[in-house]
Amino acid sequence: MDLVTDNLIGLSKKEVLVKQKKDGFNELQASKPKNVLAIIFGIIKEPMILLLIACGTIYLFLGDRQEAIMLIVSIFGVGGITFYQEKKTEKSLEALRNLSSPRAFVIRNGKRQRIPGKDVVTDDIIILSEGDRVPADAVVIESSNLSIDESLLTGESLAVSKIKCETENFSPKKPGGDNQYYVYAGSMIVKGYGIAKVISIGQDTEMGKIGKALQSVEIEKTLVQKEVSRFVKIFALVGLSLCIILVIVYGLTRGHWMQGFLAGITMAMGTMPEEFPITLTIFMTMGAWRLAQNKVLTRRNATIETLGSATVLCVDKTGTLTKNKMSIASIYTQDGHIDYNPKLTDKKIKDIIKYGVLASKKEPFDPMELAFVEAGRDLFEHEKYIHQDMELVKEYDLEKYSLSVTHVWDNSKDKFIVAAKGAPETILDLCHVPKKEKEILLEKVHHMAFQGYRVLGVAKGTYQSKQKLPENRHDFDFEFLGFVGLADPIRSEIPLAIKECYSAGIRVVMITGDYPSTAQNIANQIGLESFGGVLTGPELEELSPEALKVRMKNVNIFSRVVPEQKLLIVNAFKQMGEVVAMTGDGVNDAPALKSAHIGIAMGNRGTDVAREAAGIVLLDDNFSSIVKGVRLGRRIYNNLQKAMTYIFAVHFPLAGLSLIPVLLKWPLILLPVHIVFLELVIDPACTVAFESEPEEKNIMRRPPRRINEPIFSKKMLIISVLQGVIALFICLVAFKLCLDYGFSEQKARAFTFAVVIASNISLILTNLSWSQSILSKMKEKINLSLIIVIALTASFAIFAIYVDKATRLFKFEHLSFLQIMLAVLLGSFVALWFEFLKKLKFKLINN
Repeated sequence: MDLVTDNLIGLSKKEVLVKQKKDGFNELQASKPKNVLAIIFGIIKEPMILLLIACGTIYLFLGDRQEAIMLIVSIFGVGGITFYQEKKTEKSLEALRNLSSPRAFVIRNGKRQRIPGKDVVTDDIIILSEGDRVPADAVVIESSNLSIDESLLTGESLAVSKIKCETENFSPKKPGGDNQYYVYAGSMIVKGYGIAKVISIGQDTEMGKIGKALQSVEIEKTLVQKEVSRFVKIFALVGLSLCIILVIVYGLTRGHWMQGFLAGITMAMGTMPEEFPITLTIFMTMGAWRLAQNKVLTRRNATIETLGSATVLCVDKTGTLTKNKMSIASIYTQDGHIDYNPKLTDKKIKDIIKYGVLASKKEPFDPMELAFVEAGRDLFEHEKYIHQDMELVKEYDLEKYSLSVTHVWDNSKDKFIVAAKGAPETILDLCHVPKKEKEILLEKVHHMAFQGYRVLGVAKGTYQSKQKLPENRHDFDFEFLGFVGLADPIRSEIPLAIKECYSAGIRVVMITGDYPSTAQNIANQIGLESFGGVLTGPELEELSPEALKVRMKNVNIFSRVVPEQKLLIVNAFKQMGEVVAMTGDGVNDAPALKSAHIGIAMGNRGTDVAREAAGIVLLDDNFSSIVKGVRLGRRIYNNLQKAMTYIFAVHFPLAGLSLIPVLLKWPLILLPVHIVFLELVIDPACTVAFESEPEEKNIMRRPPRRINEPIFSKKMLIISVLQGVIALFICLVAFKLCLDYGFSEQKARAFTFAVVIASNISLILTNLSWSQSILSKMKEKINLSLIIVIALTASFAIFAIYVDKATRLFKFEHLSFLQIMLAVLLGSFVALWFEFLKKLKFKLINN
């Protein structure tokens, strides 16, 4: 059955808008984004907020109204930051949902166009292509060998055939059964093509009726999430134990249990590890959003973690390394080579183009088939002339052992017309070309391939129309017509991206169905290392698993590869201990994409099957976007680890300054109001400031991170503990010296608090990079979020120390300018020792 879309107009833009206003979008009622009230209710349940409420209640009970009011006001401060972070996360998630929603191919205003699935409306004309999901319930108006997997609705694993609806008075039917003319939202097209008219969308579809809302953004526990959860539990258990000890010690030694409870709550607030999960969530959500801004859509959180660990990038040549804009550049017939020109009138040239078009789909997506169709338009004024009065009877699709496509056409005469195109050696076999002649012709192919052309053979044949069509295409009587050389220029940015991969310790492997000479030519153009030669698909099949691993140690070019063989390549690399990223776009690529550590589907030309199997979707099908994704993946993980280091380190002085004064019978240093103030610094610092920090200069000159390396690595924990203990020691020494020099309790507390603030800022600055100094880091791109955090922190600290009402509230006394400078100097020592180690390129810290 021919699929002709030229005469179909579809809906106009105005009609679409009217229908969307009336019926809404083609969406199921999945989990709704959090509204303002839901976010506020969630914030109130946060442990930190509950502790603040408890603290304020105790202060009211003790008659300290000012402290109680201050803590109640601070609830709005802490809650405000959390609210901002939640809203930002929700906006990012909404943007990601829109990007990752299923797509639909429709005809509107007489033109074919790809749109988000949610924009489909009733009466839309949709094109059904192999490997895509049906976007809405529809009735088939044209079909060609159309088979659909409806197991999502029926539970039956076998695909069912679909036929054209021959009546205008149709009634809706339930899914399941062969030879129906209904297709249903969510079902998968496994074979053939069709055109359908939408009759139901959203909740009115069969999918909507049974309430199976498909969630596009998957919620899953990643390795880092599990690690953080485990760490938070340990941290919380230790903190709770210390709080109980503090309350008991305070009550027994000082005889004031209510003050003991206040000290315990202060300790609890200082050790509360709520920043860890919040930071992880924001980093992953914002990271996914940043990747999407760079044309890399992540479908799973685990992929963001794995990106920085990739050691091998396996990429398709066509469309990823090249522009995917093919055109016929050279033709070989028995008369010799000819540079193709649309003005040529030679019959042999016209025959090759004609049968190349007949062996292609009428409405092709494949760039090679598009090249034939465009050439047909040029030579025959309109390619419809080629198909005139003919109907497609049978298609013999590309197979693993027959790299060719054969179409059988009925032209209402005694014989069927048969057209074939495909790999040169396959076409020569179909034509039963003698061995000696075949060797001569393959030399011509080598010559064309060496020039960088993708070479296809074309053949024609006939078959008695009254006879049953054979199962095997080899039973046709073919005549060899010639070879066609298609040119597809490389993307200009690829050579630089390849160099960047090599400097990052990432091996790049090119996989193509092209002839080895073509693949080698492209490899030379893009700077791909090819000292190991080329391994072809047939050779790959003959090798044992062990022999394959030996060959793959050096081979970076795989040619004549069919999609099924990608899985062999992925698994072999995995067995060699590599972290594999693999690109793919077709239905047959899905197993390899799922098996790879990082499956990368093509956004423009990829099928829905490939997109669903992959962890990443390239929105522009460009190799350089993969490299950008790796760079961003490394940046996200690197900044996350720095933020975690800062959080862990900063809790040491908070916990120590709450506990140690009680044990040593000193006056209390930190009160709940001080912890609240510091929390207002920590939350924005570890989320906004660290998350928005640009990547380090050498981030793509480092080897890939080991995939099983924990985020709380031994190196990170040692750095955190040293930073935290030194910060705590400096603060304790500062407080003790103040008391020894005759400072009042209030003045000593104010001075120590200034040291705590200075050490906090120092910890932020020194953890921006573990290899570059603060000064060299500051010379790079300015992190505006970081500057705002530091400026606000310093401003609030000055406000607390110098404004009388605030000073009384914080139980401070004014400090002189010299004393403030001394506090800043002491706080900077927290960073100076680490900066000194960076300078010496100490082995533990230097990357």
